[in-house]
Amino acid sequence: MRTWAPVTALSDPRRAMPSAPSARLDAAKAAVLSLEAEVRRLSRLGLEWPLARAEHQRRYWRFVRALCAVAATSGQDTGRAA
Repeated sequence: MRTWAPVTALSDPRRAMPSAPSARLDAAKAAVLSLEAEVRRLSRLGLEWPLARAEHQRRYWRFVRALCAVAATSGQDTGRAA
C-alpha cells in the first residue's frame, strides 16, 4: 500500500476537477463525505495506519472544500455586482 494512494476514488487528487466553481465545490464535498464514511469504517475496524491516512486525506479535502466554497461565493458575488 502506498502512503500517497487515494483512500477513496472520490478523494483522488489526480482526478480532474470541474471547471465551474459550484461543481468544484460539489466534488470537494463528495470527497470529504466519502472520506468521512471511510474514517468511520476504519475506526470500527481498529486499523490505525489506514485510519491515519484517511484522516490526513480528509484534512486535505476539507481545506480544498473551504477554498472551493470561497471561490463559489466570490463568483456569485461578482455575478450580482455585474
